[in-house]
Amino acid sequence: MQDQDLTEKIIGCAMKVHSALGPGFLESVYQKALAHELSKTGLPVECEKPITVQYDGVVVGSFSADLLVAGRVILELKANQTLSQVHEVQLVNYLTATGVEIGLLFNFGAERLEFKRKNRTYRPLGKRQDEQE
Repeated sequence: MQDQDLTEKIIGCAMKVHSALGPGFLESVYQKALAHELSKTGLPVECEKPITVQYDGVVVGSFSADLLVAGRVILELKANQTLSQVHEVQLVNYLTATGVEIGLLFNFGAERLEFKRKNRTYRPLGKRQDEQE
């Protein structure tokens, strides 16, 4: 499955969850519901995937990504009124620390599901990973 197809499938699952639950729950509720929905489609999902940050060969921090799908896409979930740039930076930092190329940031707290796709490496506007030469 190409990365574009994979992320579209993930976004569709997130929309289904948001449509059913609406805003107002804790992130953990959306995380469990989305993990369940993704699993129903046959996608392998890891919840609370540990991430370590290294500097000069030494572990200097540890975090957990909300979800890792198919070992290729990190999902960061929020349940806020709106997304902010700090949320996007957090996701890119997770991508950098893990070497995973693609991440999706979801906000289930708004009336309409908000989402952003982020890449670890810079991609010119309009050039997706599955279109590389």
